[in-house]
Amino acid sequence: MTFSLHSRRFWLLTLAALLVAGLTFSLGQWQLRRAAQKESVQAAVNLKNSFAPLDEKALSATENLAFEVHRPAVLQGVWQSAHTVYLDNRPMSGRTGFWVVTPLLLQDTGQVILVQRGWVPRDFSDRIRLPEVVTPAERVTVEGRIAPPPSKLYEFKGVDTGRIRQNIDLTEFSKESGLDLFKDVSLLQTGAASNGLLREWPQPGLGVDKHYGYAFQWFGLCILVVFLYVWFQVIVPFRDSSRGPFRD
Repeated sequence: MTFSLHSRRFWLLTLAALLVAGLTFSLGQWQLRRAAQKESVQAAVNLKNSFAPLDEKALSATENLAFEVHRPAVLQGVWQSAHTVYLDNRPMSGRTGFWVVTPLLLQDTGQVILVQRGWVPRDFSDRIRLPEVVTPAERVTVEGRIAPPPSKLYEFKGVDTGRIRQNIDLTEFSKESGLDLFKDVSLLQTGAASNGLLREWPQPGLGVDKHYGYAFQWFGLCILVVFLYVWFQVIVPFRDSSRGPFRD
């Protein structure tokens, strides 16, 4: 094999190697930028978690509650148990069941916030049989953190009413129940299991580690392409040419 900088094959392979190496290097840098962005968001979440808890008066006085997501809150009020809803197909700790949500009428303000109270298992022998959940009638103090409304799953027609639902839309639920609900946020109740409810909520996380993993893979592929190019297009041809036409 003759080493030549003038062969068409050499320049085609050089161009291909440069394109692939440049692309994989750029993708690695993009993943690092995504990781940095998410680290910034995670830092903001951690900062919110460190703020003093909101009470019901501070909650009502806040103009844009969406900016208070992840902030702790300690609210006093009365459960509106007649409007408790069981959100179906919601897992916790690897088990399928319901998320139980109940509106809480806030003390002295007259406003209502939907509380994601916790998780209960499903009765697989009787789908419509609901587990016992204790809901005190007297005024209660609920600790939690401000959260977006409950996440939505794929919804079949006709499952958005009744006690068992796939999803809950706070605007529509406010009209249905006649309660003055906060529309943009809910309260994710935290603490140990109580009232028959499990509260092993996943901690807020943005998957920063996966971006570092992807970046490592792209940079590794870039290094591999450069190594293979140098080895097969530079070192091997140069070594063969230096031996001359005679081989052992």
